[in-house]
Amino acid sequence: MTETSIRDFHAHIYFDPEEVEVAKQLAAAVQARFPVAVGHFHLRPIGPHPRGSCQLTVPRDLFGDVAEFLALNRRGMTVFAHAETGDDLADHTEHVIWFGPSERLDLSLFS
Repeated sequence: MTETSIRDFHAHIYFDPEEVEVAKQLAAAVQARFPVAVGHFHLRPIGPHPRGSCQLTVPRDLFGDVAEFLALNRRGMTVFAHAETGDDLADHTEHVIWFGPSERLDLSLFS
């Protein structure tokens, strides 16, 4: 069995258009505590994501701390987190953690 290594993690905050301000506040709270990169706030589904989303790029060594913060402070938002190993399909199906209810991803772009 080949061992896969994790480069970093992505945590995607999911939101509906009327929740974008809450999502921005959550992303800002994470960034104020941890050195994470905050991506663009997509108001519509993009890539495999079923709703609006914003990607946080979390360094591997900080993921446990960021996960603890999200678990307690996500303010009702759904957050989809996954490892970044270079295997996009596995990263979005097997190497995942959901904070809040899980949602169906559009995996067709990985086929």
